Amino acid sequence: MISAISWVPKGIARAIPAEVEPPTKEEIEEIIKSGTLDRSDDSENEDNDEMDLDAAKRAGDISQALAAAKALDMTPKTSTFGTKDMTDALKELNMDNYDEEDDGIEIFSTAIGDRYYPSNEMDPYLKKDDEDDDDDEIEDMTIKATDAVIICARTDDDISQLQVCVFEELEDGEFNFYSHHDIILPAFPLCTAWLDFDIKKNGGGKGNFVAVGTMEPAIEIWDLDLIDELQPCLVLGGVAKKKKKGKKKGINYLEGSHTDSVLGLDWNKKEKKYLASASADNSVKIWDIEAGICFATRNGHSDKVQAVAWNPHAPNALLSGSFDHSVILVDMRYPSHPGFKSVVTADVECLAWDPHDENSFLVSLEDGTVQGFDVRTASSEGCKPSFTLHAHDKPVSSITFCPTAPKLLATGSTDKMVKLWDLSNNQPSCVATKNLKAGAVFSTSFSEDCPFLLAIGGSKGDLQVWDTLTETGVARRFGKYSNRKPPAPREEGAEQEIEEDDDEGLSSD
Repeated sequence: MISAISWVPKGIARAIPAEVEPPTKEEIEEIIKSGTLDRSDDSENEDNDEMDLDAAKRAGDISQALAAAKALDMTPKTSTFGTKDMTDALKELNMDNYDEEDDGIEIFSTAIGDRYYPSNEMDPYLKKDDEDDDDDEIEDMTIKATDAVIICARTDDDISQLQVCVFEELEDGEFNFYSHHDIILPAFPLCTAWLDFDIKKNGGGKGNFVAVGTMEPAIEIWDLDLIDELQPCLVLGGVAKKKKKGKKKGINYLEGSHTDSVLGLDWNKKEKKYLASASADNSVKIWDIEAGICFATRNGHSDKVQAVAWNPHAPNALLSGSFDHSVILVDMRYPSHPGFKSVVTADVECLAWDPHDENSFLVSLEDGTVQGFDVRTASSEGCKPSFTLHAHDKPVSSITFCPTAPKLLATGSTDKMVKLWDLSNNQPSCVATKNLKAGAVFSTSFSEDCPFLLAIGGSKGDLQVWDTLTETGVARRFGKYSNRKPPAPREEGAEQEIEEDDDEGLSSD
């Protein structure tokens, strides 16, 4: 399943991501000591770990010896391997003193290969890679400045990962996208937030990072320009390391940490060092990612907080929505003010500020409705809804505004449907409806620099990208905001399979 989606703007990702060197023995030991691998404290598990390490060492010794023996078997010394040949080979390997030797046999160099061939180029067993294959591999790994990147938080067969997908627009107007690389996550991902604040540089700068909230209380931030990275470059909060062994009496959290799952994240695009998080521990936290600390905690809700959203026009205004049937608007310049609490009719699923109107925001609810609000109506009793839209038959799990076309909204629901709405004059009207075969929809996201492209993820785990401009209603009402010619509308229900990668169902409509 795909639980969250984030777009990376064009030209941000490194052309060829750097490959991380495999960890050294010392680094592996440090990871184990840090508790990252959830190593148990009891002595039985420690004994098992030691046995596993010893077994791995023995397996490595044996595999090295077998490889050497195989290499001897492949030499043109004899065409058969009789008893005498075997005895001679074992003498050469000196297996009786194998563990005492400091220097192992170098299979493909002086010990074997150079005995018969002056150079590797002359060895028929060492084939040179096809240069064309190398060029193709480099081309596949290259992310061009014209490519967009989509980050999917997905879980398949109990394996959770971030999937980095490249999306390119071809010269003929068609689209192509494929999986570029993956980042393995230690826990089930619930939400993501892309950020270009380079936390590796003092004072910030441009970067390509993604924050991930999971079923654990810690927030992990990963560098998307690295391949085969084993650990996040920054962790906010989480469980403190234990200093003493013994029976667990309680969980010790790092200072400022959430104490339950992280359900929502949003990065402040104006004040770039701040990241807001919502948690099942009923709190909202603001993190200073430059310093790596919790900057402030808000406890205005009485139940799980599902979503947070910064106002892109007013960077001090923060929304939070909860299962306590309320939405709170706070101004971070006044930390002692409780904010304006608005009552809604059901559990809050998602929040979205209108990118074209600094005073308007939307709330999607578990009962299938979407409500619009205007902050100018705020009072001691909160804000009154400017409209209520009965959008779906089941929870509206995701809402997203089109950044290109004012008043164009997409909604996704666990009823498997994705709908497009025109919100002009606070009188919503549906302009398109589609079942994209994603299963129950959990996440939708319009691209900021690929006009009218909508990414969808759901329970089936297939990333879908819908070119909404192919819909007649969208082209007629919003086509004037596009800088490209609207594609010919497809027949209802028709789908185009762009490319599949290892049967992961990457497709576009």
